[in-house]
Amino acid sequence: MAPQAALPPRAAVAPRAAPAGHPFAELRDTAAVVGVGYHPFSKRSGLSPLAMAASAVLAAVEDAGLAPADLDGVATHHLNDSAGPHELAAALGLRGITWSHEELGGGSKAPALVGHAAAALHTGQATHVVVYRSLNGRSGHRMGGTGGGAPITRPDTLFQVPYGLVSPSQVYALSARMHMDRFGTTEEHLGQVALAQRRFAVDNERAVMRAPLAMCDYLSSRLVTEPLRLLDCCLETDGACALVLTTTPRARDLRHRPVTVRAWASAFGPDGFGHGAADLTTSSSALVARTLWARAGIGPADVDVAELYDAFTIAVLLQLEDYGFCGRGEAGPFVAGGVTAPGGRLPVNTHGGFLSEGYVHGINHIAEAVSQLRGDAGARQVPGCEVALSTAQPGFPTGISSAVLLRRQP
Repeated sequence: MAPQAALPPRAAVAPRAAPAGHPFAELRDTAAVVGVGYHPFSKRSGLSPLAMAASAVLAAVEDAGLAPADLDGVATHHLNDSAGPHELAAALGLRGITWSHEELGGGSKAPALVGHAAAALHTGQATHVVVYRSLNGRSGHRMGGTGGGAPITRPDTLFQVPYGLVSPSQVYALSARMHMDRFGTTEEHLGQVALAQRRFAVDNERAVMRAPLAMCDYLSSRLVTEPLRLLDCCLETDGACALVLTTTPRARDLRHRPVTVRAWASAFGPDGFGHGAADLTTSSSALVARTLWARAGIGPADVDVAELYDAFTIAVLLQLEDYGFCGRGEAGPFVAGGVTAPGGRLPVNTHGGFLSEGYVHGINHIAEAVSQLRGDAGARQVPGCEVALSTAQPGFPTGISSAVLLRRQP
């Protein structure tokens, strides 16, 4: 099968009928993202996570055409590396906060948090909610810094550390190797993910890495954990990003075309070691996808752009298969055929992703999806973009993942 044939023909955007009595049908498109804000991504911010969070939130509020006083809901997720909602509210002088949500977790949480905010808006718990993530992911505590005296707190870690299995790159390297052995995936297939995303990043002024990238550059980059190379790995980044949401009727009176939350889903699944998982070529994304498409009433053929969690290149290949964009074992030829690159039928990580723009645990993926749907992504804009998918970490290290599906409104 030719790679371009792997993706089904794009269906009409009109939603399919919901399963009878589906509890999420009434929540579809009832909330909208109306503001997006960033604090610049860098290798050393020189600021506290609180200062960066405040900067991103103020930018998102201004982008929405609102004032900070309009906010009455605040939500974030973190790994004890950020500022909580109460700290942010105090720093910005927010009064009258009626809903807040704070979760411990990194890359698995951002899409689910947007879903929680949408539910809070739908049920009247708040009228304007800001969701943010802020961290000094490079100059502060680094995700790969598990060997620096970090306590062993999870039972499975007790079994991994004696064998030197302590970093995310090592876990994903096992998935990559199994995918290669089972399906014939090659290093060049992984490289195509990095190259396609860098092509998008060249046109993204926020991206940390914007220099053009060739396959020879990828293949000559040093090995981190075989078969993963340096350019297979995301950028540990300082920075912050924020989203403002409100109800869809309110959104129609604001500055931008409403981008509605069509559906979201979260699930526990395999994490590479626990839950009795033996197959590392699939992930908890497959469980999330099953729930997401049922809740949304549309499917993978309806998606115009996908912002897929790319902590490592292999994660993109796993999710292309798990979300149904191509068959099992077909993701390597799929990306090699240019489907996910600029001008392809399913552009993936149109801002450069975590591999080139910066890594703030997923929320910048959602922000980019909003930009594409609003039509203000500049040179990297996907023409006629109406439906966008944004996903979370596909399972590691807890087995939790989530995703959100967004739609452009007239």
